[in-house]
Amino acid sequence: MIVELTVEQLAIIERANIQLGPGFTVLTGETGAGKSLLIDAIELALGERADAELVRTGAPRASVNVVLDLSTEKTAADKCAELGIVLEDGLLYIQREVFAEGRSQCRVNSKMIPVSALKQLGQVLVDLHGQHDHQSLLDSFRHINYLDLWIGEPVDLLKVEVAARHLEAEQARKKLLALRAGMRDREHRLDLLRFQVNEIESVNPLPGELEELETQLSRLKHMEKLATASFGALEAVSDQENCAIDLLGTAVKALEDCVRFDATLEERLAPLREALILAEDGVHGLRQYAEGLEADPGQLDLVADRIDAIKRLRRKYGEDEVAILAYLHTAKSELDLLEDSEASEEELAAGVSKAESELEKAAKKLSDLRKGRAAEFSGLVQEQLRDLAMDRALFEVDFKQKPADADGCDTVEFFFSANAGEVPRPLGKIASGGEISRVMLAIKTALAGKAGVPTLIFDEVDTGLGGRAAATVAKKLEELAQHYQILVISHLPQLASRATTHFRIEKVESAGRVLTRVRQLSYDERVEEIARMVAGDVITESALSNAREMLGGPAMPSSLFG
Repeated sequence: MIVELTVEQLAIIERANIQLGPGFTVLTGETGAGKSLLIDAIELALGERADAELVRTGAPRASVNVVLDLSTEKTAADKCAELGIVLEDGLLYIQREVFAEGRSQCRVNSKMIPVSALKQLGQVLVDLHGQHDHQSLLDSFRHINYLDLWIGEPVDLLKVEVAARHLEAEQARKKLLALRAGMRDREHRLDLLRFQVNEIESVNPLPGELEELETQLSRLKHMEKLATASFGALEAVSDQENCAIDLLGTAVKALEDCVRFDATLEERLAPLREALILAEDGVHGLRQYAEGLEADPGQLDLVADRIDAIKRLRRKYGEDEVAILAYLHTAKSELDLLEDSEASEEELAAGVSKAESELEKAAKKLSDLRKGRAAEFSGLVQEQLRDLAMDRALFEVDFKQKPADADGCDTVEFFFSANAGEVPRPLGKIASGGEISRVMLAIKTALAGKAGVPTLIFDEVDTGLGGRAAATVAKKLEELAQHYQILVISHLPQLASRATTHFRIEKVESAGRVLTRVRQLSYDERVEEIARMVAGDVITESALSNAREMLGGPAMPSSLFG
């Protein structure tokens, strides 16, 4: 869930910081105060397209920082691991910056990542529903996931079986295709593969060998110069009279004899003594190196020839030795297949037929389960829609068949009709923004506690609602808040009064500029805000009393609230 949101220099928001917790949080304020900007900020942090026009006038960049607690969110944590993101005590830190010149960048736990990866991550962190074109419910490819999540474990078990059968069928088809491709010109292919395998195996390259050989070749080519330098250095440092080590040793000995007269001399002596030890170690290593140098024209030729051989393999089979060996493995596998007289086309074709039959059986079992439970799921969602002031709404799960793959043989799409007498049609093509939000609320209520992202955001889910329907929506959001973190932007007091946390977004003028401020309301401030939502700008004693009742508090005199 989101635990902190910080927005800086985004449109009319100079700086806003919101601390969030679990449960139901509501954001209220006048139209145009900047409520939707906070949604835009969260979308930016989750990988949506950046627009330089969002940067506050005069600022070099806008930034959004989001902290999320994923310590209990296995799906989100697994996605982080898949993307190579290491959580810090279960926390995820996302920073998105948009620069005035148009570019943007994103960091997750201080690591730069591409926007595409951030968007993948965002899909398992937050589900946003409201007046936006990119809502997840508009993506028909995700509808099957909602149905599967609702069915639960029985579907999960069958999906594992279908995926396994699909993998077996794919492998069988690949073997048959490889055999048929090889048989079209089998002998020519056999000759080529044998030549390639023999050419690579005769060289038998080792990973990283070329770099080592080039170092060895350089040493052999410059053997005389290396020997002259090495033995010359030994003579100067160790092997001649009054050499460096002797002189340094004499100096150390003389100073050691004088330490007893002045203990502070030990501090000056220590680096010289260490230098003597290091020099002696260096001489020992250099002597071993120098004595190992031996000019060998024959070895020089052998190394040069092997370098040429490996470079030739690189040009033909891969950019390095690892790629060459991978090519060798592939070539040997194909060669074995072509040489295996028992692996006939008929046998492989029979294997494909059997594997595909097993896949079809498993996919049909999965499809039957989905179709058998779809009506119940539709009924639950439709029942929720009735409570959301959509008495004439129809909700159906439409199935179309596709060739069986790892997900089964079903294409699922939700069909919807908001009005009596209208035939249900694809949800994404006919539902308005407010209807989409309520359909999603109905689906999430049906799914409550089963699975999904940890945070749900509803932007003006109350559009067109009032009275009993608004109270029902508020109750359903309360129910969802038992299973998810819920953030709602609302203009209805019925919803605002049921939230556990209440923020007000307001537009103020400071130093001649308009800016948006966000602040969490105390109980007293909530009473006044809800009274304003009930009565408008002129807050009456009746409105205040009504607000206190909606919040579940005592009907206290308004004078106590200033």
